[in-house]
Amino acid sequence: MSFEFDWVDAFTDQAFGGNGCAVVHGGAGLSAQTCMAYVRETSLVECTFTGPSDVADVRVRYFLASREIPFAGHPTLATVVAMRHRGLIEDGPLVLETMAGLVPVIVNGTHVTMTQIPPEFGIEVPHEIVAEVGGIDADDILFAPQVVSTGLPFCVTVVKSREVLEKVALNVDALKKYSAFLGQNTIDIMEPFWVTLTGATQAGDTSARLLLAPPSPAEDPFTGSATGAMASYLWAKGAIETPDFIAEQGHGMGRPGQAQVKVLGPRDAIAGVDVGGSGFVLMSGQVYLTD
Repeated sequence: MSFEFDWVDAFTDQAFGGNGCAVVHGGAGLSAQTCMAYVRETSLVECTFTGPSDVADVRVRYFLASREIPFAGHPTLATVVAMRHRGLIEDGPLVLETMAGLVPVIVNGTHVTMTQIPPEFGIEVPHEIVAEVGGIDADDILFAPQVVSTGLPFCVTVVKSREVLEKVALNVDALKKYSAFLGQNTIDIMEPFWVTLTGATQAGDTSARLLLAPPSPAEDPFTGSATGAMASYLWAKGAIETPDFIAEQGHGMGRPGQAQVKVLGPRDAIAGVDVGGSGFVLMSGQVYLTD
């Protein structure tokens, strides 16, 4: 079977920035095994597969190399930019059906703003357990690390400086202990999302890293879903003064990405998170897939 695809760099307005995602148009009916094999073939962190929806404008399925996930931020942006590029949608509001629920987006050319669902605040993880995962000292972590989800869970971990952020390195053995503490298999858990309250550039307010375990690539250039979780955490904890800020990620990888973020609602009753950014269509073509 032949499918049209677009490869989009998300959270950037130029080639080879941000985070890449291959969008397979009309591929939502493919098996999970085929979709995961396609992700492995691309060597990307995630790919999406679209299809018709009875409850929204389009259905989107999200895949890592190892499994299907309910939602992801940069693939959402990439999917919408790819559809706009092909003339499948117009500027204005759009609703996506995902496994995490309905996700409203606003389209303006190559710029997309998604409204992520209200956060779920989960378990707090001891400093020592998370610090060992990143090979840093427990004292390098500012607040209690906590699992937060606006569609996909991450353990938001704020470190005290850019220098600490840059030296974080994934310890896979420690990741197993971390996963055991959370009561989940290593393959099912989102790794800690490392954040510092300083931008990678003068334009940014925060910078972050997400280190990944095999079979995914070693690091994610920009993580839109984790950005929403991180924004909710920082606003709820009183770690940021205003709910609007610029989030940066990927600069240390040579793939700089940036998002405009706005937490919706008061600190004790967050109603959602707007995460917006641009996308650049890098390549388009046909892919031949069989189940």
